[in-house]
Amino acid sequence: MEAPLAERIRPQKLEDYISQSHLVGPNGSLTQQISKGIIPSLILWGPPGTGKTTLAQIIAQESKRPFYILSAINSGVKDIRDVIEKAKQSGGLFTAKNPILFIDEIHRFSKSQQDSLLAAVEKGWITLIGATTENPSFEVIPALLSRCQVYILNAFTKADLEHLLQRAMKTDTYLATKNIQLHETEALLRLSGGDGRKLLNIFELVVNASSEDEILITNDRVFELVQQNTVLYDKSGEQHYDIVSAFIKSIRGSDPNGAVYWLARMIEGGEDVKFIARRMLILSSEDIGNANPTAFIMANNAFQAVSTIGYPESRIILSQCAIYLATSPKSNASYLAIGTAQQLVKQTGDLPVPIHLRNAPTKLMKELGYGEEYKYSHDYANNFAEQEFLPEALSNTPIYVPGTNSRENTTREFLKNRWKDKYGY
Repeated sequence: MEAPLAERIRPQKLEDYISQSHLVGPNGSLTQQISKGIIPSLILWGPPGTGKTTLAQIIAQESKRPFYILSAINSGVKDIRDVIEKAKQSGGLFTAKNPILFIDEIHRFSKSQQDSLLAAVEKGWITLIGATTENPSFEVIPALLSRCQVYILNAFTKADLEHLLQRAMKTDTYLATKNIQLHETEALLRLSGGDGRKLLNIFELVVNASSEDEILITNDRVFELVQQNTVLYDKSGEQHYDIVSAFIKSIRGSDPNGAVYWLARMIEGGEDVKFIARRMLILSSEDIGNANPTAFIMANNAFQAVSTIGYPESRIILSQCAIYLATSPKSNASYLAIGTAQQLVKQTGDLPVPIHLRNAPTKLMKELGYGEEYKYSHDYANNFAEQEFLPEALSNTPIYVPGTNSRENTTREFLKNRWKDKYGY
């Protein structure tokens, strides 16, 4: 009973692995590589509790390779070098049995720590498997990322999570001794947030809190027990997705008080400063946009600043940026515009570019009339000449609709003066 339930029922074989059929199913992109034992260095990117560590361990077992594991939270360059040296002694150069070095939360490694892996990966001393919940394009240095394949793990579906619960009741020696009646699962699934490990922790809590011979699990019972044991899902650190959601919604809702409160929750929880700053950078464009274009500059500068400064001083920069964004006028017009345009592209396909807008780099293209009737705006009064800029099939289709704020009201008047009734401004 010492180990948590998630560890006790961790699958040891590929056929027992739940979900991720696009990677390890019959036609999965990793299946054949695992069966042949020819594994590239790779990054497993996905939400918490989706089986990244388990998959790495199965890959090592199936390919019969030595397996070393480090956590980016408490490992430094010396630890990396020590493991690489052991790996060099236990594996053969560029053989199918190169040792696997698994690094959990690789996004937490600094540039110098990631640099220390380069030679070992490039020379084949190790096969690196990194696990991350963050976009590796931002968090893994380009030199290392270019030497790895990136595989995306999807969040568990409802069916996956229910399968996990059934497996726990059938295969765990402790739970198998209990008379568990899983009457309702909605509360378990909702509180887990799609995190399999978190689901099993909550499930075990509910079972252990029940002294009856027959353990009836209902939504009310689950909510009652979890509210009494909030440390269960606060302590794990996975709640940051809920907290960042509250943070973003507070800024979007123009409440600097809520924004700074949830910011403080993330800071006190040890959240990565770049994670917070990146969310604000996205929000500055998605939710403020051209209602206040300076917000994007502020958020970008904040991201660059905290990337250089770090804790604890970066909290001041994050607070200043969050308050500025929360108190800025809001517009999602740019966000809606690109969504509308993408939907049009999907619906209408590859519509031809109007001939007057086409490039004419060759004599033949010029003879065919490419670009011939194009009106160069600067040759006309007010730098404007009315002409069609959309494919013929989409003529007069409004895509950008200015928001209702001071700056975009001015933009609306500008466009109405230019285009009259063409787009309905």
